[in-house]
Amino acid sequence: MNSNNSVKEADQRIAMITGDPKKAIRVLSVPMIISMFLIMAYNLADSIWVAGLGPNALAALGFINPLFFIVIGLGNGLAAGATSLIARCIGADNKKNADNAAIHSIVLTLAVSAVSTIIILIFLPNILLLIGAGETLGLATQYGQIVFGGMVLFMFSSVASGILRAEGDAKRPMYAMAATAILNIIIDPIFIYYFGWGVSGAAWATIISSSIACILMAYWLLWKGDTYISFTREDFTPNWKVVKDILMVGLPASAESFVMSALGVVLNLMLVITGGATAVAVYTAGWRVVMMAMIIPIGIGTAAITVSGAAYGARNYKNLSNALSYAAKLGVGIALATATISYIFAGYIANIFSYSSQSAFMAPSIASFLQVMFLFYLPVPLGITASSVFQGMGKGITSLILTVLREVVFISFFAYLFAFLLGFGTVGVWWGLVVGGGLGCVVAYIWATIYIRRLKKNY
Repeated sequence: MNSNNSVKEADQRIAMITGDPKKAIRVLSVPMIISMFLIMAYNLADSIWVAGLGPNALAALGFINPLFFIVIGLGNGLAAGATSLIARCIGADNKKNADNAAIHSIVLTLAVSAVSTIIILIFLPNILLLIGAGETLGLATQYGQIVFGGMVLFMFSSVASGILRAEGDAKRPMYAMAATAILNIIIDPIFIYYFGWGVSGAAWATIISSSIACILMAYWLLWKGDTYISFTREDFTPNWKVVKDILMVGLPASAESFVMSALGVVLNLMLVITGGATAVAVYTAGWRVVMMAMIIPIGIGTAAITVSGAAYGARNYKNLSNALSYAAKLGVGIALATATISYIFAGYIANIFSYSSQSAFMAPSIASFLQVMFLFYLPVPLGITASSVFQGMGKGITSLILTVLREVVFISFFAYLFAFLLGFGTVGVWWGLVVGGGLGCVVAYIWATIYIRRLKKNY
């Protein structure tokens, strides 16, 4: 590709994210949604291949997963911070600041990943013992030391993807994710069984396949030279304000992952009290289906970060308002279709998670859970869109407050109210999710709408 074509394509991407917000959200969200499904396939492949080593090996992955998702959440948070700041600079037609922000985000990522890697590797056995690894401690440590030793790969890939998305390029992160997922699925069984490396083989397969994404990202950003963002020594001016701007979105976005994990712990405790281990198993199985359905509104929300950031940077509050309303309407429309399918086929979906004789008795409960969740799907895109738009504007603290309000205040309160005070038991916890989550999402959307309306009025 010659330089003229490269410049033309980069200019077209910038014109897209600063132009019609509806088109930009559609164009950016599809590759993002595909990438998230690929990540799910990636994680599922690991679990399937490791399951062949026995329950202890699978349990070892289970103890590492929460820590791993914290790392992924930190990387995604930094990516959101980078996307937001770069998009705002692009919207303000300030390429120099956009380049400087991109370089800062890479340097910050390398520093954070280095410190995090050292801390986790030193304290990994203690952390695993604390969360109950017990007899699987050896296998979990063996797997974790390799995976967390390559933490920089995961964080760099996330932030590099965020930089590309900030300039309207969502396809190349998708290609990198596809290469990673396909390679991991292929080499997993080779390393685990053919080489006889067991759980270590699964960890090395993850590291090697993830390094492919990093190599591709580094090539596209640093060497190929066909991006709007450029990385040269002249583009870099150390500035703590730039670091602060990235972290003002990145850290609250990362904290949102912790908040949602904490809610999961609280709900599991309520379910244990009301229905024992079976209630937790039903919720775990059903929630996996819900999370798959949430991939689409999350993908749309991620696209909204770029579009709203560019609009906010340009002080184009009409585009900002359109980005909020269109992303929400698109998300709700798709959620309605997803919810309807989930409701109608709840029984068939439940059978997927209860195919054995030991788990068949759970099928009716899982089906009931999925049918209650019909009402949960509909308002969720409102909350996701509102949080994403606030992140795009650089208001990460506001986004975090809305998440805490929804997850900690509303959902926890209504789950407790319905399950214990009103005596509905396990089903009350489900309805707490629906009512609390729905109310929190509606409040978030109204908050965002009023905020943008005031911006338009005062401009």
